[in-house]
Amino acid sequence: MSKKINMEHGVVCRLKNERLGYFGWPSVALMEDGTIVAASSGLRYYHVCPWGKTVFNYSKDGSTWSAPEIINDTPLDDRDAGVISLGGRKLLVSWFTSDVRQHDEWIKQRVSDMDYKEIMEAASSYTEDIIKKCFGSWVRTRDNEGSWAEPVRVSVSAPHGPILLSNKDILYLGKDMFQVQDGVRSRRNGAIKAIKSCDGGKTWIEMGNVPTGEDVYDCDVHEPHVVELSSGKLIGLIRYQKRRDKKDDLVGLKYDDFSIFQTESDDGGKTWTKAHPTGVYGSPPHVIRHSSGVLVCVYGYRKEPYGERAMISWDEGKTWKSDIVLRDDGLNGDLGYPASVELNDGSILTVYYQKLAGDKQTSILWTRWRIE
Repeated sequence: MSKKINMEHGVVCRLKNERLGYFGWPSVALMEDGTIVAASSGLRYYHVCPWGKTVFNYSKDGSTWSAPEIINDTPLDDRDAGVISLGGRKLLVSWFTSDVRQHDEWIKQRVSDMDYKEIMEAASSYTEDIIKKCFGSWVRTRDNEGSWAEPVRVSVSAPHGPILLSNKDILYLGKDMFQVQDGVRSRRNGAIKAIKSCDGGKTWIEMGNVPTGEDVYDCDVHEPHVVELSSGKLIGLIRYQKRRDKKDDLVGLKYDDFSIFQTESDDGGKTWTKAHPTGVYGSPPHVIRHSSGVLVCVYGYRKEPYGERAMISWDEGKTWKSDIVLRDDGLNGDLGYPASVELNDGSILTVYYQKLAGDKQTSILWTRWRIE
């Protein structure tokens, strides 16, 4: 049974009635001076379109937010913005780019003929040089003075990006999504694996892959996030969604589709346990370790009542109390990707994307709450 708790709600960014007013897939970080940074893919037209940009919104109190600031704007669709604090005012942002031509039929079935024509005309400007230069998964760092380094291509992707470990190394548990063959970059359905940077995100080394269990394949696992325990143990949570060509393929499915799996590593990400089901419906997961020691995982809920939920573990991921309702007023399943940060007073600020009543496009919203 789901449980509601006391909380506040508000808006990070909502550009109602603006054509490029769609925002999605956010993350959130807290800088040392108390400034909160929400990253998202925004100033775009639709769920899939060629105009996606990586944007930041800033706040000092978690309630009022600045206008969106563009961080990345490649010719491709810049999607899934992650952000972490590296200390001081230093930040790392992550994202991946998409060639919308690979989603031609998906788009055609969901937008008007006029919009489809405009999207494809914009995508027709893509050259082979643009694809080779821009296609893939990326990270980029900002220094204390606000200057951005050049983007660095990485071999994995995940909506909320990497985490900063206690020893200041950066660990990225992500999906092996992209490959290069004969100079051409394309998407793939590879394993969940870890990579690590020991120099602030400049270079990355390969760690270990997450093995899949019975009746689960690499193409069924997606969009992971990881947390470090006080012992150094890593807990990874993963979106499980069966790859299929038809809805009928879900008949007799062994595990809940669009649910959360878990994996662990005791050696810094070199080896991982087999991904196993938590029994919790919803995805993708984002998990943090609260100052109390409690693990807090938030996830989107794409069944009625649509919205955002959380699950909590008091025993370092051995068991989870799930379906804590943060919000249940979503209008449809185009929502979710929540991410959380603990604020200085111990409260939790969770950001996510969702459509508000009366709006045609999704906005970035926030919920502030406390662990009971």
